[in-house]
Amino acid sequence: MRIDVLTLFPELVTPALNASLLGKALAEGLLEVAVTNIRDFATDRHRTVDDEPYGGGAGMVMKCEPLFAAVESLRPVNSLERVILMSPRGMPLTQDKVKELASYPDMVILCGRYEGVDERVAAALATEEISIGDYVLSGGELPALVLIEAVSRMVPGVVGNWESVETDSFYDGLLGPPQYTRPAVFRGMAVPEVLLSGNHAAIRRWRRKEALRMTLRRRPDLLAARSERDELSKEDKQLISEILREDGGDLNKENR
Repeated sequence: MRIDVLTLFPELVTPALNASLLGKALAEGLLEVAVTNIRDFATDRHRTVDDEPYGGGAGMVMKCEPLFAAVESLRPVNSLERVILMSPRGMPLTQDKVKELASYPDMVILCGRYEGVDERVAAALATEEISIGDYVLSGGELPALVLIEAVSRMVPGVVGNWESVETDSFYDGLLGPPQYTRPAVFRGMAVPEVLLSGNHAAIRRWRRKEALRMTLRRRPDLLAARSERDELSKEDKQLISEILREDGGDLNKENR
C-alpha cells in the first residue's frame, strides 16, 4: 500500500513515520508513505499558499492552485482514486472505515491549515473528508498520522501476531476486554483466576463476556448497532443476560 501525505509542515509528519511498528513496516517495505511539501507547488517568489477569504473574516485560507498541482504531480505513482481531506467537518473515522481504506492499494491525504482550504479543493479534488473527533486542531498533520497508524495495523505483516489486531477495540464492533500481566497480585489487586487457569475455552468465554460488559457500560451505542444488524450470536445474548443479572441492571457499576 502507498500513502502520499501533502502538508505544509513535513517536519511534523516524517519523524513519527520512523518510529515503532510503523517505522519497521516502512523499512521492510510492507507500507510506503511519501511526504510532499505543498509549498513546493506555489508559483510566486514568496511561495504563497494562502490568502484572505473572500467576503472577509478572520484568518487565512489555503489556495487552490498549490493543492491541485501537488496532488496532480502524484499521477505517476498514485491512482488518485482516494484523496482524503482531514477536516473537523468530515465523517468520523471508524474501524469500519479503516478496514475499507486498508483494502485499497493507495491513497492521498491532504493536511489543511489556517482556517481551512478553498472549498473547491473539498468539492473537486478530495474524494472524501474524514475527522478524528469533534474538536479542532491547528492542522491536519496529527489526524493524518492517526489515520496512517490505524490503517497500517490492517496491513498484513505490520503487526506480528494478527490475533492482536482481531482483539483490538472496535475490530468487531466491541470494546476490548481487560488485560493483565505479571505479577498475579499487586497491592492487593488480583488477576482474575480464570486467566491463570490454563483453561482456554473458559478464558475465551471470559474475554468475550468482559468485552460485552465493557461495551455495554461505556459504549452501549455500539452494542445497539450490532443488535440492529443481527450480529450478536446466541452466546453473546446469553452473556449479556448474565452481565445484566450480575450487575443488577446498573450499567454504571465499576468493572471489577
